[in-house]
Amino acid sequence: MIEILPKKLTELAQSCPFPLYVVGGTCREYLSSSFPLKPDYDICAPVLPEEFAAVAEKLGFTQCAVYKNTGTVKLKADGEEYEFTSFRSDKYVRGVHTPAKIYFTDDIELDARRRDFTCNAVYYDVKAEKFVDPLGGIEDIKRKAVRTVAPAEKVFGEDGLRLMRLARVCGATGFRPDEECIEGAKANCRLLRDISAERIFGELRHILHADSKYGVKYGHYAALCVMRDTGVLNIVFPELSLGAGMNQRQDFHIHDVLEHSLRCAMYAADDIRLAALLHDVGKPYCKITTGTYHNHETEGARIVGEICSRLKVPKKLAEETVRLTELHMYDVDCKARESKIRRMIVSNRDIFFKLAELKQADYSACRDDLSEAPVITKWREIYNDMVAEGVPFNLRELKVRGDELIAAGIPKDKCGKVLDRLLLECAALPQLNERNKLIITAKRVVREIAD
Repeated sequence: MIEILPKKLTELAQSCPFPLYVVGGTCREYLSSSFPLKPDYDICAPVLPEEFAAVAEKLGFTQCAVYKNTGTVKLKADGEEYEFTSFRSDKYVRGVHTPAKIYFTDDIELDARRRDFTCNAVYYDVKAEKFVDPLGGIEDIKRKAVRTVAPAEKVFGEDGLRLMRLARVCGATGFRPDEECIEGAKANCRLLRDISAERIFGELRHILHADSKYGVKYGHYAALCVMRDTGVLNIVFPELSLGAGMNQRQDFHIHDVLEHSLRCAMYAADDIRLAALLHDVGKPYCKITTGTYHNHETEGARIVGEICSRLKVPKKLAEETVRLTELHMYDVDCKARESKIRRMIVSNRDIFFKLAELKQADYSACRDDLSEAPVITKWREIYNDMVAEGVPFNLRELKVRGDELIAAGIPKDKCGKVLDRLLLECAALPQLNERNKLIITAKRVVREIAD
């Protein structure tokens, strides 16, 4: 493994009068032949942070942060980032993410026992060029198994966020949790309620992109399934979990509402996976309250807004996810007139391609059909025609400016609305995009607005 480590790190190890170890993900990655684009280097040693930092500083490492209470030092050198921790043993208050007490130690097994999974508790002694495996993690890596470093009930009971980390690790690596791991997570899933929304959403983002870490196909779907199987999904998305066992029309769907949602996320492009996961969240609500799925996209948009607020999803992503949810049923039967499709495209030009991605993922998730959705074929042809015809997709492409409309007698306070209407008129009739024609059309639009 020495050949994959940065030269600066090996120099540091040689300069230390104590053994310096690489631990966690880097060891797991090497032993499983899985390498990320940008590795994270977690290093540790049986010394206090001040002693380690003094050696690193002499070799030109830059200290970015020092946390004496946890024995942590964050460093940089030659463009690489490192996080050092002193060997320690932690004591937790049940479910609280931060340790209540920390004890520094020189015992590598005690340090290993404070971690989460055995596959993340394998050490590499850089100076001695050998692995140290106190808990049998190498064998678990070979078996592609996720096992806790101590009884699962204790490991998950110590830190509720480990419940989501389990899903993330499984999704990213393709490893599978053992039965004790699953049962321990189930028994403690309610502890997630004590974790901050920001931390939960941070883990969720990693889960929704778990396939990109090491290129594990559909790794994000596997991670979501672990969330489902451990009860975590029900804590994070109770509205979504209501869809388990809720059947749909068999001529369109072969999965229940929940499985369809998970598979929509599975087939979705990586930039719309939150919307793909939540697009049908209105179905359980509508089925329970009205007995049908009618209008589920509208109720779903409302529910998605509530979920995003609860999880403190960034504003722009939240707004986009709400809009995609509300629009995902548009032209579901491919019967919408071309003029309406054109206006929809212009009205939603900022999210149109993402909406198309969502429509395709939704179609594929219905029957696991990866062929192009008919609605996508239709929309692509219409969009290509619009481009060829020179349809203006934004105000900059209109052949008239707001000041020209005002000079032509359009009231200043109505100019914005008029320009938006002109865009929609040109979407259906691109030949209108000439200055004189637009001014004439604008005067008609003003009258219509006044009426």
